[in-house]
Amino acid sequence: MTHPSARSGRAVGTREVILTVAERLFAEHGVFAVSNRQISEAAGQGNNAAVGYHFGTKTDLLRAIVRRHSEPIGTLRDHMLAQVGDSTSVRDWVACLVCPATEHLAELGSPTWYARFGAQLMTDPVLRELMLDETFGPPIRRTLDGLNRCLPELPLPVRIERGDMARNLMVHMLAERERALAEGTHTARPDWPAYATGLIDAIAGLWLAPITPVTSVTPLTSVTPVAQVGSART
Repeated sequence: MTHPSARSGRAVGTREVILTVAERLFAEHGVFAVSNRQISEAAGQGNNAAVGYHFGTKTDLLRAIVRRHSEPIGTLRDHMLAQVGDSTSVRDWVACLVCPATEHLAELGSPTWYARFGAQLMTDPVLRELMLDETFGPPIRRTLDGLNRCLPELPLPVRIERGDMARNLMVHMLAERERALAEGTHTARPDWPAYATGLIDAIAGLWLAPITPVTSVTPLTSVTPVAQVGSART
């Protein structure tokens, strides 16, 4: 008779294989282009329903992949926050946003797929909520609170706008570097720490950029008829 602990160990091993294979396939082909059956086959599972057996729905599988990475990234961010303390430097707080992700990717070795996987989730309206639910925990809140304390005079609409810009820059630039590494193409920065430095510089500059007052709005009469129709449809 097989000992229960042995069966449990095999189950954990199977889950890990499925998670790794699913993450790679999703990153390379797209979340909606890959079926649970394809993942099971690529993971070497004789049972095509293995994904459903171990994880449930595809949403459950996606959530498990995010958790697999969000927990170690959160631990790295906690360590950085302890070092930053009550810093009044925007760059320090931006580093707390960027470096945990780049350090985690560096620790995984090459190739990695999580940055491209995460970028796909963040560009889908429904999956974006899943990603935020799993990653927007206390360490992120503390980081954003620290950043906001450094920018007391930044108007709320501008703060929201630049927050969206910074998030998109971080998400998609990490995915672009990961893709370049996977394809073996040249990148300007030699490694993840150096890449993080450039990204931190860019995002800090975005937050500290001057605000140009909006003094006028383009009148509707100056918009071409085609543009007016398109605007009305949206």
